[in-house]
Amino acid sequence: MKLTDYFNVLLKDTVNLGQVKLDSLDSRVEAVYKALKADEQIGHLILGKTPQGSWAHKTIINPVGSNEFDADFMLDMSENADWSDSPKKYIEEVYAALHRHSTYGNMPHSRKCRCVRLVYANSMHLDIVPHLNLADGREVIVNRDDNDWEQTDPQGFTDWMRDKDTLAKGNLRKVIRLMKYLRDHKNSFTGTRSILLTTLLGEQVTELRTLLDPGYYSDVPTTLLHLVKDLDAWLQARPIKPSIPDPSGSGVTFDHRWEQSTYSYFRDRIHVHAAEIEEAYEEENRERSIELWQGIFGDGFKAPATSSSSAKFPAAAPAAASTVGRSGRAG
Repeated sequence: MKLTDYFNVLLKDTVNLGQVKLDSLDSRVEAVYKALKADEQIGHLILGKTPQGSWAHKTIINPVGSNEFDADFMLDMSENADWSDSPKKYIEEVYAALHRHSTYGNMPHSRKCRCVRLVYANSMHLDIVPHLNLADGREVIVNRDDNDWEQTDPQGFTDWMRDKDTLAKGNLRKVIRLMKYLRDHKNSFTGTRSILLTTLLGEQVTELRTLLDPGYYSDVPTTLLHLVKDLDAWLQARPIKPSIPDPSGSGVTFDHRWEQSTYSYFRDRIHVHAAEIEEAYEEENRERSIELWQGIFGDGFKAPATSSSSAKFPAAAPAAASTVGRSGRAG
């Protein structure tokens, strides 16, 4: 059974990052940006900021337990001719600006391959990614380990995500969050980066599917069933790790984000989940279907609270819920 209302509860109460945390993220990014913009040494190079990654794509989820959640933002910067031979200088200088700041200098901060990380105790961390449009026309970020530029097109990726989610009737982002929840909270296919999961699921969304079956992406459970089954079929046809190009068209790939062993584990786990999801979806007995869905997603998969539960006098019993056997057909 679909149990769409149960999925709504799971997303709202368990999977999605809450509004309080999102508001905190917004205010903290703004404060960090203002501090960097005011820095006497690099402030004049800073042009703006742009949300990046799961924050920009609206696929950010609650962290496991008391773990930190993370968010990225692009720090748009202009070129400094004195650093032309050393791209990593941009990361070094952003780090130095935080280090000399009266507040952020006392917080944990570090240099990563492509960003500067700032950690808020028992809460979250921000990854600050220097981003430039070079005079030669390239749009780039920094690879500090290689001391080189990496081409990127973050707006192109965001546009691709928007278009795919629209084609999936707003359900792609929700499915990505559910699958990230499986990975992080249920310890399945650990090691698979979010950019890979997002790309692989998004690439399964096609206009042809909607032409053949207008209800193919009709709701969250139906979209989950179809995307995971389609991804499973794609993976099973490819035992050797395939190349995963950036769908924005930047010309780069995400191949460096995993090894063959990680890919093989992901492939095996998706195969298991595809079968589990299909069994739960096709089960016609309501109680058994709930049990199967809870076996996948845990106790957060539950019925929505009813207004009668807190009323002085209970309301009349609701009519029997509708059931669904096959995709696109309500019973």
